[in-house]
Amino acid sequence: MRLGPQETRLLFSLEEKDLRVFSTGDAKRILGTGPAAYSVLSGLQQKGRVQRIENGRYMLVPACAGPDGHWSEDYGSVVKILADEYYVGFYTAMDFWDMTEQIIYTVFVATPKRRKTPVVKFGHMRYQFVTLSEKKFFGVVESDTDARFRVSSREKTIVDGLTHPQYCGGIPEVAKAMWHADDSVDWDEVASMAERIGVGVTLQRLGYLSDALEIGGGIGETIRDKVQANAYQRLDPDAGEETTGTSSEYRLAINMTDDDLLGWMDY
Repeated sequence: MRLGPQETRLLFSLEEKDLRVFSTGDAKRILGTGPAAYSVLSGLQQKGRVQRIENGRYMLVPACAGPDGHWSEDYGSVVKILADEYYVGFYTAMDFWDMTEQIIYTVFVATPKRRKTPVVKFGHMRYQFVTLSEKKFFGVVESDTDARFRVSSREKTIVDGLTHPQYCGGIPEVAKAMWHADDSVDWDEVASMAERIGVGVTLQRLGYLSDALEIGGGIGETIRDKVQANAYQRLDPDAGEETTGTSSEYRLAINMTDDDLLGWMDY
């Protein structure tokens, strides 16, 4: 379809600035007027040259996408336009660091500010925002990908998984991630981060799983003394109330069988 002069101006400016994912505010700054920006964006949507991600957030569809406008951006580019303070974490970070072989269809994004819309569906991906307290919001590095997005470090990814296993596929998936990451993480740093967030069960799970997996360089020995005053907690918060036993060393109710927890090691 033929583009109007304002539409052409906006597209060329976005491509020149390499703004593949942009906001209504970006369009206003380029065009110099609010009403024109809304009209131009509406026209470009109809012509398949931009796609709406959510209110006020758009993705540029390059000309190479062809007349049908089929195009998708990597999730790092999209996340950066959806949140100012954030990091990609949990199951998605496990995938980024090669700690899991599962195919990821949900991008988990940690943020210190609660969003009105905690879930955004765009393209073939689902973006789920998890609100964390400022105390837990640390341990972030920048990816070395073209999009340059923020992601939890290997160590913080493990700590977040132990604290919130529901966003990582459950404790067995967290255990698998720990196993895969054994040679690439600083386990003393993992233990330090787990203690820093102030959630007792995180340390308890870390100690128990490091022993069960026989990894971690013996960090369980230092953890045991630190958790003896803690209340008993469930190993997996989503595995039900029925237990197969308890761990007095780590003050845990073991609510899954060894096969449920470590059966993946047989494959």
